[in-house]
Amino acid sequence: MSGQTLTDRIAAAQYSLTGSEVARAVCKATTHEQTPPKKKHLEYLIQATQETNVNIPQMADVLMERVGNASWVVVFKALITTHHLMVTGNEKFLQFLASRNSLFNLSNFLDKTGSHGYDMSTFIRRYSRYLNEKAFAYRQMAFDFGRVKKGADGVMRTMSVEKLLKGMPTLQSQIDALLDFEVHAQELTNGVINACFLLLFKDLIKLYACYNDGIINLLEKFFQMKRSQCKDGLEIYKRFLTRMTRVSEFFKIAEQVGIDKNDIPELTQAPESLLESLETHLNTLEGKKP
Repeated sequence: MSGQTLTDRIAAAQYSLTGSEVARAVCKATTHEQTPPKKKHLEYLIQATQETNVNIPQMADVLMERVGNASWVVVFKALITTHHLMVTGNEKFLQFLASRNSLFNLSNFLDKTGSHGYDMSTFIRRYSRYLNEKAFAYRQMAFDFGRVKKGADGVMRTMSVEKLLKGMPTLQSQIDALLDFEVHAQELTNGVINACFLLLFKDLIKLYACYNDGIINLLEKFFQMKRSQCKDGLEIYKRFLTRMTRVSEFFKIAEQVGIDKNDIPELTQAPESLLESLETHLNTLEGKKP
């Protein structure tokens, strides 16, 4: 079904009567049209998160209400709108979502209207899991991996060993949830899922930069760490190596669907000898003979 439905217009009109412009903008961003949420509605909501007189819990509630819709289009667009606000809205929006005990409970979501509904429902379930993980990571870390400073004097490069060993598994879980979206180029068939893919791609670039910074920090500190820390550190590094293959596959799909090559980071493979030297060092600490 394309175009705004009568239901969309009634929902927007109801909120106009109650005087809630924010709720009306949410309805306008999450219509039944098989197109991404309109830029003007997203910009209005992003700006609204900056205002002191806007009720953030109420805004979140209206989004949750839209996520409870039966149509895959409305639900997908509500998740995309939420994702936009998590990334570019005021941080208090993400803070609020992270403070909730449960966010999206869509593990059984299924729109049975046509084959398109079945296909898109799978991606909705995966996408909602990623957004849950993104909010959970914020709760664990008290910062957003996407927003923090990157590079030599960035958060992950300057983190203490203790914090790093706790933070890296949280970051890995968020990256895993994103990669579990598992879409192929030929499945990006409409404007809604394409908008979602672009947001995931942008998130992955930032998460990968953090991941890389964390691994550099880990390797720099590895030979000064205690035995138990080395053991945890080695596991984190091994998981990093396996993730890189999956990250690379995701970036290949981005290239296939026309994302500019210059926007896609180049992944350099670490030499195998590095893993061997880390394992040798741990074995020495554990008193194992080579």
